[in-house]
Amino acid sequence: MDNKAKKIIIAIDGFSSSGKSTMAKELARRIGYRYIDSGAMYRAVTLYALDHGMIREDGTVDTEALTAALGDIHIDFLPCADGQHTLLNGRDVEQEIRSLRVSSSVSPVAVIPAVRHALVAQQQAFGKERGIVMDGRDIGTTVFPDAELKIYVNAPAATRARRRWLELQQKGDKDSTYEQVLENVMTRDHIDMTREESPLRRADDAIDLDNSDMTIEQQDEWLIDRFNHAVGK
Repeated sequence: MDNKAKKIIIAIDGFSSSGKSTMAKELARRIGYRYIDSGAMYRAVTLYALDHGMIREDGTVDTEALTAALGDIHIDFLPCADGQHTLLNGRDVEQEIRSLRVSSSVSPVAVIPAVRHALVAQQQAFGKERGIVMDGRDIGTTVFPDAELKIYVNAPAATRARRRWLELQQKGDKDSTYEQVLENVMTRDHIDMTREESPLRRADDAIDLDNSDMTIEQQDEWLIDRFNHAVGK
């Protein structure tokens, strides 16, 4: 597919465990765009905070210490056979950032204004040459409000929690229960939608996608159709 004539920015926003990353990654592969998982960036910062004792036992974050350390946190992505892996200061942390340990602490980290400002600046730098698919919570509203194609993904919390739990099971996590994952998903939904800095919300010009009853193949074809329409094909 020759998309050189018109490179656009595609923003895919939605709730946690709604399948945003999977669909964005596959869309980018099919159309030859670069894929950026913005959520992985917040997870990487959270992992750094956990490993450096910046998240207390009660779940609160040492905001001052983390803000001071932001200049020492470098995030990049390594293309690989299964899409890409997240690098934190040069170390592949893809598996670590997907753990429930990180999932349980990422929302309190993501609401910190200094963290959001630093990562949004880096995300915007990634998109300077366009030809990018990025997913997250505030891509179409804050990071790229001028994106030519915006998708807002939603599905019931129970559906998303079951997907996430099955994913953890497949990755060897036999300790996390479905109930724990559901509680985590609902807590993250509340924090994401009520935070003061760039809360999760549907952009006015976004296209809704409830993928609850769609197969992966149907979802991918739906996205390709929207992409072709956006670039005038």
